[in-house]
Amino acid sequence: MSTLSIGERVVRSAWRLAPQRTLSRVVGWGARRKLPRPVRTLVLKSFARKYEIDLAEAEWPLDQYTSLHEFFTRKLRPGARSVAPGDDAVVAPSDGVVCDASVVSAGTLLEAKGSAFTLSDLLADGELAARLEGGSYLVTYLSPRDYHRVHSPVSGKIVGWTYIPGRLFPVGSRSVARETGLFALNERFITVIDGAGGLSVVVMVAAVGVGHITASYDPEVATHASGFASGGVRRKNFADPPAIGRGDELGIFNLGSTTIAVFEPKRVILEKLAVGSTLRMGSAVGRLVPLTSGVAS
Repeated sequence: MSTLSIGERVVRSAWRLAPQRTLSRVVGWGARRKLPRPVRTLVLKSFARKYEIDLAEAEWPLDQYTSLHEFFTRKLRPGARSVAPGDDAVVAPSDGVVCDASVVSAGTLLEAKGSAFTLSDLLADGELAARLEGGSYLVTYLSPRDYHRVHSPVSGKIVGWTYIPGRLFPVGSRSVARETGLFALNERFITVIDGAGGLSVVVMVAAVGVGHITASYDPEVATHASGFASGGVRRKNFADPPAIGRGDELGIFNLGSTTIAVFEPKRVILEKLAVGSTLRMGSAVGRLVPLTSGVAS
């Protein structure tokens, strides 16, 4: 029997019936409208104040951003962040709040804020899920205040990507609690990296209001492009895998959502990250385990 209140069940039903993709297109369209110069700074300054955004980290002065979308997807100014040093460092792929950090266990069960789903469903790839079974994972929620570019937690080569069309439920804690397995239901884009830590995947989970996702390493990926989302799951394996450095950019949330990083078992040990704690992209969240060291404890 559901533990949700009547009000929560009504909200869940409303979101299930809502035209999520149309709503997202409307939000994306509005965010991309060029702001008249006389009101540009006022609008963006109000947005930054509301969400307590650190403007000192932005690549450009506020008045140089022509739209809310351009500001939302801003780059960081050079030197604004440093990537944790050390060849064995594993770093946070994005800014945000820790939703969960643990180990894939009980078959392929993954837990996040009370929402259980299988790794196989999340990745739409049973073989890859089996290889990652028992590995560490980190789930991070990006709010409007956060920097919305996603970076690689490890160095290696990008062997391929998978795009999975799906729903666009909100991904705040209330929505995750209402909708069981939400992260494996929503649209998502998965990058697979092979490096010193074995295989790692970084999953970018879309949500209502996310205009689209783009991949910085492959211009083919633009989930809003005409026809991209049609035809079901899309995959690409690189014949000549591009190299990626720890902390290098992987992709952009054109508006915001959630990242999930999963690592091959016995190859990465994550720090004890408290649920609700905040992360900054590039900060150390764990370390690689040398193959010669045996089983990680």
